Amino acid sequence: MVIADGTPPTGLFQSGGLSSLAVGVWLSETSTPARHYIADIGQSDRAELQELASSLRHSGAEAVIVDLRAPMAAVASDLLRYRARHDGGYWNTTGASRLVLTTELLPRMRSDGCETFVHGCVGGGNDQRRFARYGAQVAPGMARVEPWTDPGALGRFPDRAAMMKAVADHGLRLDRGSAADRSTDANLAGASHESAELEDLETPVTRLRPRWSAWPHEAPPEPETVTVVVRDGRIADVDGSGPDPVDWMTRANTIGARHGVWLRDVVERRIIGTVCRGIYESPGLELLERAWTRVLQAGLDAAGRELYDRLSAVLGAAMYEGRWLEPAAQAAREAADRLVGDVSGTVTLSVHRGVVRPEGVKAASHVVRQTRFGSGGNRWSGEGDGDA
Repeated sequence: MVIADGTPPTGLFQSGGLSSLAVGVWLSETSTPARHYIADIGQSDRAELQELASSLRHSGAEAVIVDLRAPMAAVASDLLRYRARHDGGYWNTTGASRLVLTTELLPRMRSDGCETFVHGCVGGGNDQRRFARYGAQVAPGMARVEPWTDPGALGRFPDRAAMMKAVADHGLRLDRGSAADRSTDANLAGASHESAELEDLETPVTRLRPRWSAWPHEAPPEPETVTVVVRDGRIADVDGSGPDPVDWMTRANTIGARHGVWLRDVVERRIIGTVCRGIYESPGLELLERAWTRVLQAGLDAAGRELYDRLSAVLGAAMYEGRWLEPAAQAAREAADRLVGDVSGTVTLSVHRGVVRPEGVKAASHVVRQTRFGSGGNRWSGEGDGDA
């Protein structure tokens, strides 16, 4: 695709958040031809994304929706398999979405004739580095524009209030998690919440408005029993969902959100060395982690668990820093695959007001049957403390 005057368009990663919408306004005002790529990574209902696309088209912009729920779910499965978490044990859902967006959309942009891509990430922040690193690997030679390092864009939008006014003036639909005083970055694996208020460590986390989830005191009074099947080191079913990662991730999110299982409130180290507070909402991964941990406890010996934990730390840092495609991360994944590739089992969980408790595990892995359980495969072999 080339504009009528022969100018190739710029591909814009359009989330519907305040910053990326303001970037679209800036491109329009500077007469830069752009195509808005709206990725469906499970952050909103499709109807909300259609409303965003319609508002952009009504303002004169070109917009396309690309369904990336399947690759997003696949990376969410990787987060769990490798336990790729960051400071405070929170799940790297934002870093994972940057991997999905760049690897899936940059080739699409290039095939559509785009020679340049642009995003709305803050200059000097984590995401700017992630887009730069992945962009150089996935689309070498493709130019990159970073508006929030450009004096012109910064002059046009000196603060979020100015962005908010421009977005409203153009009639653009703003994501429900974004405003002048707060922002939310969401996908199928979870959501991150930031605001000036939450940056103050004296602010209680209850001032937050979760995107999907209930607080534990709002959850149903009765516990719910959930069955999670793990096969060959990956989730294969959540309460009848079937093996499709989009389906089981959606089911786990629904259950975890309903019962108030979702919150990580952390002060984390950023790539650039600063620290900040982040609030993370990952109801599905928080739920499934309990089942995955129980299967690992049953399926790996002490040496295997120790090595797995070390590899998880390497992969957590790789996802956070945008180094998932680099050789060290690839080697760590291959080693972890050797450890957990045949770990299987079925775990029964009790979920109740923010607490997930394993009720039982029926192990099916080769390791468990030979070294942990008796001949029946459903009782301890008598080697533990207290057995006579």
